[in-house]
Amino acid sequence: MTLGIGIIGAGPVTQAIHLPTIAGLSDRLRVTHVMDVDAGTAAAVAARAGAAHSTTVEQLLADPAVDLVAVCSPHPFHAEQAAAACRAGKKGVLVEKPLATTLDEAHAIAEASRDTGVPVVVGAMHTYDPAWLAAERAWGDLPETVHRVRSRIILPPNARFESAATQLHTDPVFPARGGDPAAAIRGAILGLAIHNLPLVRRFLPEIESVDLVRPLQPFGYVLTLRGGGRTAELIGYLHGGWRTEWTFEAWGDDGELRLDFTPSYVPAGSATAELRTGAGTRLLGPYPGNGYAGEWRHLAAVATGAEPVRYGTTDLVADLAYALNLADRATALLRQGATP
Repeated sequence: MTLGIGIIGAGPVTQAIHLPTIAGLSDRLRVTHVMDVDAGTAAAVAARAGAAHSTTVEQLLADPAVDLVAVCSPHPFHAEQAAAACRAGKKGVLVEKPLATTLDEAHAIAEASRDTGVPVVVGAMHTYDPAWLAAERAWGDLPETVHRVRSRIILPPNARFESAATQLHTDPVFPARGGDPAAAIRGAILGLAIHNLPLVRRFLPEIESVDLVRPLQPFGYVLTLRGGGRTAELIGYLHGGWRTEWTFEAWGDDGELRLDFTPSYVPAGSATAELRTGAGTRLLGPYPGNGYAGEWRHLAAVATGAEPVRYGTTDLVADLAYALNLADRATALLRQGATP
């Protein structure tokens, strides 16, 4: 059974990530409708997939060829559009991260999903990466014994990989940086750090304090948070070169875990995981697929009844609450001027 996908928002993530990923899953998925408020962009991106196009969400949701909906619009529109997709009777919805911009919005999506029975998946691709899933099956009690976690996301600006991945119809327009450093940190947490926050939350479930907030130029952050006797260091940095490092590490008394992820726009297979315990060292991956393919495969399987949903709406709302809590604490600390 091939499921038709309607994509809301035809920006760089749709063009450089979702279209190639879905094309590689043509045995089960195909893009049937692309919606964007810019008619030219909608038409050009839809043409690549041989899909219909429109400029309103209502037109996309009314298309009977759309079974699944991908919400790839700007963050403030996620809640309304995801809930509308659920209530339109679709078979499943994928929402790009973050799920929403407030907890009230997240709860509204969860309510729509529960009321209609339509599953919702958040595009937190690393939680669907085959190496992460393999490590999860193998790590035993590591999450209960961890005392330190580190997430490092060091990349060139997205545009470099976007242009390498595909020829964008139009260059993306980003708001000018500068101004309020606290607002910039909040944006960095909800736009960059959030990629690894579900992984961090798995090992440090509750944030009790944020002890360090240091903005990096031209764009980035260093954050230190604590909870339950554990410490997490989060580093994010977009620089002017080509060097990349996208890692997640966790250390416990009797075990260590390290995952090395490929950059978002590079289809180079899964992450690799190295798990060290008293029994020795296990190397997991790389596997042929990646987290983007994994999330789409999973949504297709859930929509057809082949799998139960892996992360329910309770988990998705909790992930967003964690990110918002971190953003609130970090911006408050920065505005207090209490960081070096």
